[in-house]
Amino acid sequence: MQATATAEIAERISTISVSSTMKVAADADRLRREGLDIVDFGAGEPDFPTPANIKQAAIDALASNFTKYTNTAGVQELREAICERHHLDFGTNYSAPECMVTVGGKHAIFNLTQALVNPGDEVIIPVPYWVTYKDVVNYAGGVCVFVETDEAAGFEVTAEMIERHITPRTKLLIMNSPSNPSGAVLSPEEFRRIFDLTSKRGIFLLTDECYCHFLYDGKPFSITAAPRAKETVAVAGSLSKTYAMTGWRIGFALAPAPIINAMTKLQSHSTSNPTSIAQKAAIEAMRGPQHSVPEMLAEYRRRRDFVVNRLCQIPGVTITMPKGAFYAYPNISIAYKNGEIRNSLEFAAELLKEARVAVVPGEAFGTNDHIRISYATSMSELERGLDRLHNFIDAQRR
Repeated sequence: MQATATAEIAERISTISVSSTMKVAADADRLRREGLDIVDFGAGEPDFPTPANIKQAAIDALASNFTKYTNTAGVQELREAICERHHLDFGTNYSAPECMVTVGGKHAIFNLTQALVNPGDEVIIPVPYWVTYKDVVNYAGGVCVFVETDEAAGFEVTAEMIERHITPRTKLLIMNSPSNPSGAVLSPEEFRRIFDLTSKRGIFLLTDECYCHFLYDGKPFSITAAPRAKETVAVAGSLSKTYAMTGWRIGFALAPAPIINAMTKLQSHSTSNPTSIAQKAAIEAMRGPQHSVPEMLAEYRRRRDFVVNRLCQIPGVTITMPKGAFYAYPNISIAYKNGEIRNSLEFAAELLKEARVAVVPGEAFGTNDHIRISYATSMSELERGLDRLHNFIDAQRR
């Protein structure tokens, strides 16, 4: 009888965890399919439809049989359109060789991290952080160096805070403004101070601009518009949130050409080109009407104000006002009072089990006393879910 070989999972896979946001979505979907009434605050996904002109561009691409392989880094027209849009929005001057198209913004971050970080290199990441940063650094063999921020100060990070964590092994700093999960926004002045610090120390800066257009006060800003920023800064961008195109899986990177070439080399052996049809839709998103963006932002503002006001009505819960993105990040540690719930993981699990509300535990973002609530959903769902959350926390406090 022939023995059956058992494959051992590679050690590098053990350095990464299952995405908490994806797990929450899967758990909520499973319970929903079982017939339970679930209010889902987990997914960071706009509830708006993709604008009609963008969908039509994809239909036209199909009709014209634009269904073949493309350049690994994306079609030239799209790369030029991305550079044009970034110039119009932020005053930058990128060209196609400094741009590549990826399978979503997450893919751009993964490619860049793998292209830059060697084993043992340190990567500075402010807390709370988006779930993927830590894992892609670990996968590259890098060392995460976390910068704790103050909830009372709105989770804002400063150049002074970052400087205290710089060592001779520091290779990269990852910044995300507006922030997922906290909604914190870095002022242009502080971002410039951070850039001055990293550029002088020879540290590369990755700016994740996924939520750059969802800013509630002031104008959208990119540090890459600063003089000489292009030399030591890379942009990870996404069409997913800005144009409600999550399922289309189109992101992009802007960086010095040698880094783009390295990232493209990696992509050529993983996903190869992003979907040809989605690229045609992305060209229309970049060059077509932009009115859908401020319309979504206005609705997010209305929802944000409702959510923050409602959370403030729950005794013991505190919340920092989100200045951007579409998440609330309340401190729910009051629910640990009776000892039955000890951390955000247990809180989220019990909330889903008992109240049928799905949220992402703060543990996924590097804090223990918070949950992330996505308000990219309807007002009726927000009302239902926050009522359930209020009742659940009241029960834990008794």
